[in-house]
Amino acid sequence: MKIDFQETKKDLAVRIDIHSKFGSKNIDEWMLDLIKLKKGSRILDVGCGSGKQCFSFYDALEGDAEIIGGDVSAELLNQAKAENERRGIDIRYDFLDFNQVFPYPDNYFDFVSCCFAIYYANDVGHTISEMHRVTKPGGRLFTTGPMPSNKQLFYDIIKEATGKPIPPMPGSSRFSTEFLSKIEKTYSHVELHIFENPLTFTTLEPYMAYTRASMSEDRRLWSSLFVDKDDFEMIMGKISEVASQRLNKEGKLVMTKVVGGILATK
Repeated sequence: MKIDFQETKKDLAVRIDIHSKFGSKNIDEWMLDLIKLKKGSRILDVGCGSGKQCFSFYDALEGDAEIIGGDVSAELLNQAKAENERRGIDIRYDFLDFNQVFPYPDNYFDFVSCCFAIYYANDVGHTISEMHRVTKPGGRLFTTGPMPSNKQLFYDIIKEATGKPIPPMPGSSRFSTEFLSKIEKTYSHVELHIFENPLTFTTLEPYMAYTRASMSEDRRLWSSLFVDKDDFEMIMGKISEVASQRLNKEGKLVMTKVVGGILATK
């Protein structure tokens, strides 16, 4: 299944910022408490983007780890490297296309992570097989993705505004089924953990900023809604009207992020 999608640093930064400002829970704290990393580990973060997860691991381990982040986006890797220099720390960043063979030896990493990226893989079996191959025996994989009930309000508002069904999203339509099933068949022990984080908006502007960042990057995921470039702004206007009506009626908009965390041992 080929999914032509690549996040830009601008849209990613907007969404991360909104999660931190309007959410009631911290997903990094949840993840670190769950995975319990050990100092001296060799860690690979697949689909590292601008390095958010790598920096979280580095801080939690007080720099006592070999951390490599890999991503297909040169723009996001450059941003991660710039943050490295700003902080004066040593995290390695490599070009890594998880649809190809990983440029690392067998049984090399103690811990492999892939947060909010794995479900964009073209070949589920290949990507998971490569993650498994480069992990040491007894080493672990941790990957996150949206569950089917993720952001229900977001999709309800879009559906009401457009009168059209929501197209299948790569994450919520694949992560807890296709990817979980393949990981269970590949690894010796697998656990699924759930994280819920309500984002509460009392004004319209940040909600619409999130909506725009979520929908503007790759409109091909929403091809059933957009015919030409003028459609995007028209639909944003309709979404804004519906969201505003709900906000006025209820006094707030509560959009709950529902994330699955798969923790697997080789």
